[in-house]
Amino acid sequence: MPINPVEVIAHIRAGKLRALAVATDKRFPLLPDVPTVAEAGLPGYDASVWWGLVAPAKTPSDIVRQLNAETNKALANPAIANKLAELGVVVTHGTPEEFAAFIKSQTELWSGVIKSSGIKPD
Repeated sequence: MPINPVEVIAHIRAGKLRALAVATDKRFPLLPDVPTVAEAGLPGYDASVWWGLVAPAKTPSDIVRQLNAETNKALANPAIANKLAELGVVVTHGTPEEFAAFIKSQTELWSGVIKSSGIKPD
């Protein structure tokens, strides 16, 4: 079943679960011997789990830029970066515009998947 590797890595390492592939476009740093789904035979597959910081709509751009700068600064702190890496988090720094474009691309991708599959909300 698809699941976030961070949640089950202890079971994988203990041999209680067998990871067949990771759904990211690159191998997962804490499971370097586990291939990606693309490497396993489905080219272009990428269903990464991601997190990000957002602000309420109409937040002034100078505030958004300051939050972005401080967040990137914190994520670059070696203590924080090392702790996140231990947890399997792959940190990506960027601008608010880059993140907005990423969110838009993910929204378009997954709404297309939902529409083509016929999934309906309850």
